[in-house]
Amino acid sequence: MLTLTQIKPPNGNISVNLTLALTAEDRTRSRHRFETVEGQVVYLSLPRGTVLQDGDLLHDEDKTTLVRVSAKLEQVLTVTTANSLELLKAAYHLGNRHVPIEISAHYLRLSPDLVLQKMLEGLHFQVIYELQPFNPEQGAYKHHG
Repeated sequence: MLTLTQIKPPNGNISVNLTLALTAEDRTRSRHRFETVEGQVVYLSLPRGTVLQDGDLLHDEDKTTLVRVSAKLEQVLTVTTANSLELLKAAYHLGNRHVPIEISAHYLRLSPDLVLQKMLEGLHFQVIYELQPFNPEQGAYKHHG
């Protein structure tokens, strides 16, 4: 089993050995056992509070194995509307409930939640279930790596 301990910033010519596909929740775990896409068992041993992002590169203690993190497809609710001001209102209502959301110029994305879905539909937003990577905002006080 490989123990992954470092985050290496992406740069130029690198050779990635393995891919670690993780859900948004998995990417918040600093100490956990996972299996790579290729079937290799790895153990994360990262500083507490580390939040991995899609495309991050990890290496083992010997710096001989390089692993790329990828955002795994997962069930999400995607919220859309015809204009950006309305989308800001949806972000306000979701933020007021302290749920993790992914924010883009054209949609909001969150984990499936029937109560929040009904609330958003009641406010006339389009809400659909999708299988997509989920990359929620980390908040103002979270630090990457």
